[in-house]
Parts: sequence; structure tokens; C-alpha cells
Amino acid sequence: MELPAAVTRPRKPEMVNGFSDDDLQRQPPHNRARIERRKGLLGPGYQLFYTDPVDVVRGQGVHLYDDEGNQYLDAYNNVASIGHCHPAVTYAVSRQLGILNTNTRYLQDQILDYSEDLLSTFPDELNRVTYTCTGSEANDLAIRIAQAHTGNAGIIVTANAYHGVTEAVASFSPSLGKTSPLGPHVRVIAAPDSSRHGSPDFAEFMRGQIRAAIADLNRHGFGLCAFIADSIFSSDGVFAHPTTVLGALAEEVHRAGGVYIADEVQSGFGRTGDAWWGFQRHQVVPDLVTMGKPMGNGIPVAATVLRNDIGRAFGENVRYFNTFGGSTVPIAAARAVYEVIRDEHLIDNAHLVGTYLLDELRRVTAARPEVFEVRGAGMFLGIDLVDPESGRPDGVLAKAIVDDMRRNFVLISASGPAANVLKIRPPLVFHRTDADRLLETLSRSFQRLLPQ
Repeated sequence: MELPAAVTRPRKPEMVNGFSDDDLQRQPPHNRARIERRKGLLGPGYQLFYTDPVDVVRGQGVHLYDDEGNQYLDAYNNVASIGHCHPAVTYAVSRQLGILNTNTRYLQDQILDYSEDLLSTFPDELNRVTYTCTGSEANDLAIRIAQAHTGNAGIIVTANAYHGVTEAVASFSPSLGKTSPLGPHVRVIAAPDSSRHGSPDFAEFMRGQIRAAIADLNRHGFGLCAFIADSIFSSDGVFAHPTTVLGALAEEVHRAGGVYIADEVQSGFGRTGDAWWGFQRHQVVPDLVTMGKPMGNGIPVAATVLRNDIGRAFGENVRYFNTFGGSTVPIAAARAVYEVIRDEHLIDNAHLVGTYLLDELRRVTAARPEVFEVRGAGMFLGIDLVDPESGRPDGVLAKAIVDDMRRNFVLISASGPAANVLKIRPPLVFHRTDADRLLETLSRSFQRLLPQ
């Protein structure tokens, strides 16, 4: 039924760095037909990357290959954290699949051995782990545990945070857009954009933000359950500094009786180059930690790590079970990823190559008035683009650069509320030669789009 103009529904927000129907007619005929076929078969909500979607048929290490044999440098995909089709994961999964794949209700040493290894990377206080299939599930579980522990419902997140797609988690993921409304129990605070704020005491400014949010939750009868933050604020625009903020916010949360949840789905497993977990850069110990995508290098496995005392009320009153969370094959994949990160010294590599890439990105963009800031840590970097005259975030330029680099076989993305921050997040096996290829392609994209 056609809706009257006065009550037309709001348009679903387009995905950052996403293909839209407006791009269909410019596609070659064979791609146009395949895109139409997708629309006729797949459910609502699916979207493709890039104005000109890539037909990926093979992956190896830091490279993807299309149906014409073109090689793409993947500088975006953190799911394949140790590189596409790593032989250690391929072997571990194939071998285990030929022996047994079953759930956690049977006695098995594999899950215990891996749990000991995983927990050894955390501060001693974080001494229990529960397995799920996805980061969304892990965040859903973490909030349920926090609610049981505190008896409250209120949740605080940053202004453009993303934490997942279950109904409960989408309710505190503002980056999903206005057509995915926040829950009445959710309050947002500013992202830690210290360069734009200009406060002489930025940590105190952030404390004031969270105090106000806590007071408002109390005023409306929700109380404070949890503050949850991605440890590098990826969807907010990639903010690696200052490292004083998370500790200050955690203090305020604990003072009010809430818990601090570190979402490490994007920043964990050595990505920030300093330690296993992004929160460790901030010298703070969370109450719960969630992880997902990179954990199995593409095999669905995720987890919530927590303090035993935080989980006590939930464990005494709720029977939690996840059929595939922690089952034998995903655990084999997770163990292989852990061993590769450890044995191939990939955290050190993330630090060394990431530092080189950050320094060079700053050098090659130094004369560009469109570049407000280059920031990040390890293998997680952002280039903040603005209109030089107004200083406003320039998402149009960011999309143009992302698409131009894709046409020149280097894949990156964009983030931030205005989609104006180029997002560079390569696999941990990225080498200096890969960084040089990215730098050269980015420089040429700037020259093509903004000749000086």
C-alpha cells in the first residue's frame, strides 16, 4: 500500500562505504544481473561494500583475488586477523572436523586448555570465560550478567558506538542510525575527540559527561548497570589517545555501582600493538571483556571474559547454554589463532609496522589541508578528513578516496558519525612492503582527486 506523503517512513541509512541502488546502473551488465539476483534471493538488510562491489573468489594472507585474477591488498578486514586462509587454522579446523564437533556439555580437554591460554593474556582478576558464536552474542551476554550483578538496567555508550545486532545490543548501538532507536535505558556521552574539544583537562570533561549520564539514568529510575566501550572507539572515528580517559570513566562508573565492559571485538588480539587487549593501553582493568570476529580467523567463535564475582548472581539464577559457542571445531580454530599470534610475534609486528605506517601517513598527508588528523595505534589507524574552508567533516571526500583506492586494488573503509574518517585496519601479518603499497596508492588517490 502506498503511504501518504505526510507519513512516509524514514529512509534506512546507507552503510558506511556501502553500495546503494543509485550505483546499480553504472555496473557492468554481468554484475548488474548478479546484484539483482541477490536482491531477489537474500533477505532485507543486506548490503555490499564499495560503490563498485568486488567479486572475491580467493584469499591468501593479506590479499584477496577477484574473478578476473586481480590482486587486492586487504587493509580493512580484521576478521581474518592472522591473514586469509592461514594454514594453521585450515589444518586445525579440517583435522578437528574429521574427529568430532560437539558442544560444551561433554567433558573435553580442548576447551579447558584453550581457556587457560586465553585467560593467561588477561589481568588475574578476569578469571572466567563463557563462549558464544558472535561478538553481538558476547555483548548481549555481558549486559545480562551486568544486569544480574547490579540489579539495574541503565547503559552508557559513546555517541556513535557500535556493539552488535541482536535486539538488546542494537538498542545501545547508536551507529545503526535513527531508524534503529536507542532504548529508553540508554544514555550517550561524547566520543573522546580531544583534538576538537580543546579542554585543558580532557579527562575531567569526560568525567563530567558520564556523571551527567549517570544522574539522568538515576532520575528516570533505571540506575546504572554498565558503561560499555570499544577500546579504540572505532565507529566513533578511531580514537587511540588520550589513554587517561577509560580509567577516569571506569572510576566514575564504579563509584556509582556500575560495571565497565571493554568491547574488544575490533581492538583485541594484539591489534593495537601494545598488548593482547586494547584496554591494557589505558592501564585499566574492566569487569567484563567481550571479543568476537578475529578470535577464530573467520570461524564463528566469540567470548565474554569476566571476574568470577561479577558473574555469580547470573550463574546462580540463569541456565545459560549456547549450542555452538565453545564447540570443538571453533575452539580448534581459536587455539590456532592464539598460537600463531604468540609464535609469529604478531603483536610486535602490529607495533612495528603500525608505527611505521602511522608515521608515513602523517608525512604524506602533512601538506593536505583536507586532513585534520591522522591517529591510531598498531594496526588500527584513522585519517580524519574535513572541508578546509568550513572545518566540517567531509564524508563525501572519504567515500571518494575509499572508492578510488578500491579501483586501484587496495581495500580500506571509513568510519565516524559523518563517515569522514578513513579506516585502515589490516590483518596482523601486514608487512612493511604492504604498508608501502598502501601509502603509494593513497598518495595517488589524493593526487587524482585533489591535485595540488
